Amino acid sequence: MAYDDAIKSGAMALFGEKYGDHVRVVGMDKFSTELCGGTHVQRTGDIGLFKIVVESGVAAGIRRVEAITGEGAVNWVQQLDARMQETAAALKAQPGELTQRIAQVQDHVKALEKELSALKSKLASSQGDELANQAVDINGVKVLAALLEGADSKTLRETLDKLKDKLKSAAIVLASVSDGKVALIAGVTADLTAKVKAGELVNFVAQQVGGKGGGRADMAQAGGTQPDNLAAALSAVPEWVKTRL
Repeated sequence: MAYDDAIKSGAMALFGEKYGDHVRVVGMDKFSTELCGGTHVQRTGDIGLFKIVVESGVAAGIRRVEAITGEGAVNWVQQLDARMQETAAALKAQPGELTQRIAQVQDHVKALEKELSALKSKLASSQGDELANQAVDINGVKVLAALLEGADSKTLRETLDKLKDKLKSAAIVLASVSDGKVALIAGVTADLTAKVKAGELVNFVAQQVGGKGGGRADMAQAGGTQPDNLAAALSAVPEWVKTRL
């Protein structure tokens, strides 16, 4: 029919398609009536398997749906089934048991993470006892700057708290290195925060290892990207603290 007559009948023109003066109108029962840029099948049943593979937003209140059909859809489903079979084999389960098996693996991972966290906490406690003996005395204040191998941020905090309790009056900097990045934490006991600020202390070290940080007067954290400079930065801590006392 004529283009204008088609639009008046309620047919929808799609996106940026260009149409001639005479157009084909394709209707799918009561669901859709559209102008067709080219008829590809005689009837909807010829399409066969129809699988939606992408759904996304293209504008406010408008969604775009992409699908594959016919032989392409069959191939897609076969590939998906092959991947599912491989996944099931890797998890030593039947395809129908995948959801349950994945849940079991996730629970196991959580249990291992909890166990690892407990071990790190225990390690932090033992390291704290050993590190306390390395603290130097400056005008009655214990000063400690040390590297903890393999420690994460939680372990650094726990070790710092234990050292502050043990050393009583102290300024402490702890560091760890992972994947080429430096993690730092500084702690100052309450009796010293008027003179020594943890934020200033951690920044003093961080600036030497390519980073910066900050926090409270009694506890502060920082990071850096130059682990090669860490040893020298830590060794300079006692003298820096001495100038503040």
